[in-house]
Amino acid sequence: MTADKQSHPAGLRVIILTHNEERDLPRCLSALKGWSCIAILDSGSVDCTVELAASSGAEVYTHPFSSFGRQRNWALENCVGEAEWVLFLDADEVATPAFRSAVDAAIRAAQDEVAGFYCCWKTIMGARWLKRCDAFPKWQFRLVRVGRGQFSDFGHGQKEGVVRGLLAFISEPYLHYAYGKGWSHWIERHNRYSTLEADTRRAVRGSWSEALRLKGSARNQALKPLLTRWALWPLVRFCADYFGRRGFLEGREGLTYCVNMAYYEFLIQLKIAESNRADQRPPKGRSRER
Repeated sequence: MTADKQSHPAGLRVIILTHNEERDLPRCLSALKGWSCIAILDSGSVDCTVELAASSGAEVYTHPFSSFGRQRNWALENCVGEAEWVLFLDADEVATPAFRSAVDAAIRAAQDEVAGFYCCWKTIMGARWLKRCDAFPKWQFRLVRVGRGQFSDFGHGQKEGVVRGLLAFISEPYLHYAYGKGWSHWIERHNRYSTLEADTRRAVRGSWSEALRLKGSARNQALKPLLTRWALWPLVRFCADYFGRRGFLEGREGLTYCVNMAYYEFLIQLKIAESNRADQRPPKGRSRER
């Protein structure tokens, strides 16, 4: 049976976090049609997001957004219904038939000790998959057995928090259209994200030996604060993506991606330096001793 003809996987609910997603949401919902029960958790959209979600037959919930980790945990507590499993997607992500089949198979085969799954994605710019410069595959905790896992905030996003059991991997990717709203939106969003990343990386104190002992996504999370301390890190990031991973083979899209990710790392460094200077200033009303 093909994924397009599958009935709902037993006990699965897809939860999509939204905020002003009228442009991307129809594509995301269309890819899920006829496959799974869907819930939308909206955080105050002022466009047609909620109307589009309701007209599609999805259950719609609203809750103020404070962070990705907290929003996903709220969803796990309030939006799951009778589901045993929850798959989290964003509105600019698309579950392909192959990914849907892989999720279905993973759920059916999961042993009792499995608390959830890491999933990976293909970053799409225009019509091009940025396989090289986006270092495919990268992993996020997205499929969770209800009651067995939670999320914690990390930088502008989230990672696995308390997990009771093992985490496995689904190697078939979904699609991520991260640039579908245009570059003005991307720049505005990543200006906000860089502030959160700066706060997180600035607060982390670690060592290279500790970071290198880790594996997978945990290693990447541990290395970021250490790499950010290098003054030339944005340039190193560009060279690693564009030349080391051969992003130059991905044309104009590859160059655009590599330049903008280097700029993002530069913004994080600027904001860390700004926060450090602010900490060194004397409290208001008091002057430095001479």
